[in-house]
Amino acid sequence: MNYHNKPITFVELVELKVVDLQRSLEFYENIIGFRVLEQQADKIYLTADGKTALLSIEQPAEIMPTQQKTAGLYHYALLLPTRADLGAILRHFAELNIRVGAGDHLVSEALYLNDPDGNGIEIYSDRPDTEWKWENEFVEMATLQIDAQSILAEGSSTPWNGLPAGTVMGHIHLHVSELEATKTFYIALGFDVMTPNYPGALFMGAGKYHHHIGLNTWAGVGAPPTPENVVGLKAFSVVYPTNEELQAKITKLKALGTEVLEENGIFSVKDPSQNTIKLTIK
Repeated sequence: MNYHNKPITFVELVELKVVDLQRSLEFYENIIGFRVLEQQADKIYLTADGKTALLSIEQPAEIMPTQQKTAGLYHYALLLPTRADLGAILRHFAELNIRVGAGDHLVSEALYLNDPDGNGIEIYSDRPDTEWKWENEFVEMATLQIDAQSILAEGSSTPWNGLPAGTVMGHIHLHVSELEATKTFYIALGFDVMTPNYPGALFMGAGKYHHHIGLNTWAGVGAPPTPENVVGLKAFSVVYPTNEELQAKITKLKALGTEVLEENGIFSVKDPSQNTIKLTIK
């Protein structure tokens, strides 16, 4: 099952603000394995397959380093095609002596690290959805220790040549100021609650995916938005399968009192914690 293509609603392009564009580019090419898709004066679009931009990095004028305890990006998550690919990138990190965190989430196995500006990155592979455990409409998730040796063994014959072409933006996970109004907003955006009882967090997905959107209050309930001139998340894109679907969601968002802006045919909204979301079709 492909959870990141039509007819499912999914997250695609994540846009980041960074302090030093060249430093970030070197990290994203050499450590993460992206390739440049398009380079502008102060903004670079990065790709895994040479066609689709999954990440953009830009260096605004007078940008400030990260601030803690604000709403905004917790991490964005790159979904690799196979567990062997996860083993290959884990070996790559080990060879470069890159320290990573890790978690077995039952539905997936994940590695965690930060870019030079402290933007969080998850790189993961999903277990087959036939192995996910369900209780009614909710999927079971946890954070357990990974079996790193098993993952490395699975990737032992897979060469590391950068991110595989089949890599997609699996999900985005946000710090938010509270969960209840935020949940209502993301339901209107087109996502269902998939894991309701995780401490201080909600995981929401479309098409029965374990999550396209993660939300947490781990930076503190009432956390203020990240200021515009501080590094971190600029925006992320939600992709709808049809214009009809997009317009239906805009109607729901407006009914909540959400301001919907349009610029050059791209609609954008802000969630209750002032995270910017661009609404697109593909």
